[in-house]
Amino acid sequence: MTAGLRLVSGWLGTMEHLSGTGVLDAEALMDEVLGGTGQIASTLETLEEPLARLLEAVEAEADLSALGQWTLRWDLRRLLTNVARLRTEEERRPAILDEPVVAPIFITGLPRSGTSFLHRLMAEDPGNLVPRQWQTVYPYPEQGHRAGDPQARERRAEAQLRWFARLTPEIERVHPLHSRYPQECIEITAHVFQSARFSDMLDVPSYQRWLDGHGLVDAYRFHRRFLQHLQSQSARGPWVLKAPSHVFALDDLQLVYPDARFVFVHRDPLKVIPSVARLTEVLRAPFARHVDREGIGRQVLDDWARAGERLVELDRRKLVDDERVVHVRYTDLTARPLDTVSRIYRHFELPLEPAAVAGMRRLVADSPRGGYGRNHYSLEAYGVTRAEVRNRFADYAMHFGVSSEGVRTEGTAA
Repeated sequence: MTAGLRLVSGWLGTMEHLSGTGVLDAEALMDEVLGGTGQIASTLETLEEPLARLLEAVEAEADLSALGQWTLRWDLRRLLTNVARLRTEEERRPAILDEPVVAPIFITGLPRSGTSFLHRLMAEDPGNLVPRQWQTVYPYPEQGHRAGDPQARERRAEAQLRWFARLTPEIERVHPLHSRYPQECIEITAHVFQSARFSDMLDVPSYQRWLDGHGLVDAYRFHRRFLQHLQSQSARGPWVLKAPSHVFALDDLQLVYPDARFVFVHRDPLKVIPSVARLTEVLRAPFARHVDREGIGRQVLDDWARAGERLVELDRRKLVDDERVVHVRYTDLTARPLDTVSRIYRHFELPLEPAAVAGMRRLVADSPRGGYGRNHYSLEAYGVTRAEVRNRFADYAMHFGVSSEGVRTEGTAA
């Protein structure tokens, strides 16, 4: 049996015992991992309220299966363990918090619009820094392993991704996973339990309402701190980061990153909404006893129509200086990916070296359609009509010149 399979076997072997034994108890989890109130107070963030809000919503709304409860508990323990480890490293090396994070580039916009593909393209530039999936899962090696030797962390993270892929066989078609792929920022802010990642994977509307009201300034402060830790283990360079959900919190983001630069990616909403709904269903299905397709459809339409309105407002009112913004259309990105990247580099006055271009060309050649399978999605399956989508996004589509991609609803690059 391989190490990865032994790990998975061990998880499944303890699942029944762990489920139902304090799985959703925030205080017990924090005490177990952080070792009491003294260590909790020593962290730079207040974790207790967001974690409690999340678990209250899970208890009341998420309808998790035993597997879902166990998986959530394991995940929360990992996140808390990482926060404690970051604090320990800061006590050993206070200079970590002096690491400069200068003018990071945030890729955002509507989801399922090519943001992940663009992130991967720009990650091929050896001059850029991106948070890799294995780094966000395990930002530091286990005791006894060298920080400069990441293979053990990569393998461990890859084994967990493969386990997740076995539970969700369709995930590779709708959102390919690999420990070396760039990871979204929501995985970083999940460490302080203030992240859209939880609403993507769990049906927790009351948590999302709380988070919307609470704001994400604390989450972005932790985000910056997390990048400082990763940067302290590698060379410095411009960070290229990505999450569609940044659209909802651009004011908070800019309070923490006043020199941030943005790439906004736009796509036909008639393609976006059913694709996001399907991905949400795929992510939730293994861990919930019941998945409400129509509820997902309403949530996705309402959330991203609001995002479209926010993008229009941002552009009309020039809430971000023009020199810090590039707008990209999905159709241009997928038809002419290297030309699109070149335009971004020129706008931000970044050097595009031959080694970066060569890596991007290889990625395009090796990953047709961004590495995504051909997927066909139905709006009607999620209780949403084409007329509703057109109506909710009419201003967005007109303002950004987003053209229709055809009648058939087909998903490609995310």
